Amino acid sequence: MKIFGKVRHRPSASWRQATDRAFTLIGDGRYEDAGALLTRAADLEPWLSESWFNLALLHKFRHDWEQARSAGLRAVALLDRETGAPDWWNVGIAATALQDWPLARRAWQAYGLKVPGEPTESGEPHGMELGSAAVRLSPEGEAEVVWGRRLDPARIEVLSIPLPSSGRRWGEVVLHDGVPHGERVTAAGPSFPVFDEIELWAPSPVPTWVVLLEAATEADRDALERLAADAGFAAEDWSSSVRLLCRSCSESQMPSDEGDGEHLDPHDHSEPGHPGPLGHRTAGAGELWLPERECGIAAPAGLVRGLLDGWVADNPDSREWRDLEEVC
Repeated sequence: MKIFGKVRHRPSASWRQATDRAFTLIGDGRYEDAGALLTRAADLEPWLSESWFNLALLHKFRHDWEQARSAGLRAVALLDRETGAPDWWNVGIAATALQDWPLARRAWQAYGLKVPGEPTESGEPHGMELGSAAVRLSPEGEAEVVWGRRLDPARIEVLSIPLPSSGRRWGEVVLHDGVPHGERVTAAGPSFPVFDEIELWAPSPVPTWVVLLEAATEADRDALERLAADAGFAAEDWSSSVRLLCRSCSESQMPSDEGDGEHLDPHDHSEPGHPGPLGHRTAGAGELWLPERECGIAAPAGLVRGLLDGWVADNPDSREWRDLEEVC
């Protein structure tokens, strides 16, 4: 088989050495040095799709989306199979980051995914119906796993209310990587992948507030969450929904109560002063109820106090709030 006038063959020892060394450097965060080696490897074996795939991968790590798209397109031009290649997935991520919707649509279809309907006026793919997933915000820092809705194979809309340490808000859309790092399993059976955030794709104008509640019962707490949802925003009882995990457990298969049944948590290895990555869940059945709750609220400044006052007014004998603060 000839490509660019050359007979395709196994990569040379020099190519392998340069590539292996480059990925060692990538693991150490030395992207510039790795880039020089991968560029040399591409010069040695320009007819190998792997040469350009590796460069596209490096540019993805660096969030250099123009270069990632360029190298990715060279990689897919050299593929010897029509569908299912990870090269196309990386092209799809780069195209999504750049809002190059015709290329994103082409990439998902070439990978083997169905993109229903005709392109919209902007060309953005809609209606892929990929369901729910979890996304790990700030994966290299104080990681926090939140729940969201997959808009397409590379974007998730955040539906949990992240803690302020993440720098993220409810309703934001984040670009995420294609390979899951972990899984959340429900009592009913379905499992949900956990993807790592790459970067913020679309910010949310809705601020995050923290407030202390006095809620006599779980039903009182639930009433606030419903009230916020009915207004088109969100409230989340952080006292119940947030747990601290060690990194290895966060990146493994974890039980989640995004479903029915009680979930015991043998994976919480956090200690005072030594927290692990954060994850969001809902309160398990049978837990001792404490009336004082720390609650996150995602709502505009002009609405949040009225929301809380309305919640108290519905049942003033069992509800109070205090210490409202905007945190993100």
